[in-house]
Amino acid sequence: MKIKEIEEEIVEEFALFGEDWEGKYEHLIDLGKSLRIIADELKTEGRLIKGCQSKVWLQSELKNGRVFYTADSDAIITKGLVALIVRVLGDHSPQEIIEADMGFIDRIGLTAHLSPTRANGLLSMIKQMKMDALSLSLKSKV
Repeated sequence: MKIKEIEEEIVEEFALFGEDWEGKYEHLIDLGKSLRIIADELKTEGRLIKGCQSKVWLQSELKNGRVFYTADSDAIITKGLVALIVRVLGDHSPQEIIEADMGFIDRIGLTAHLSPTRANGLLSMIKQMKMDALSLSLKSKV
């Protein structure tokens, strides 16, 4: 499935809740429960995403030309946010990830309903995933 198709799927899911942000947050929490969790031994300082108020660990690897992510967080909403971004960007080529505009975040109203620190953390997660994709892409060409 293409990134745009996944984004549309998420927009439709969040639309089911209308203006019920309590329901949308519950959906985020549920997404966090389905996250492929990073192995405990990989939860190192070097894998912490800078700019997040909560602790968020991210592991990225390239397999058959596609980037796969595992992650975890010590906060349930943040875990849901990283799960959402992993769902969109994971299992795609580095180029697709780098070029993804992530416009669905505004379309579902997420940016407007997150605290400034969580919004900054979300941007940091996206930036780190894109940087990892670029790094993996460059390493694979060496």
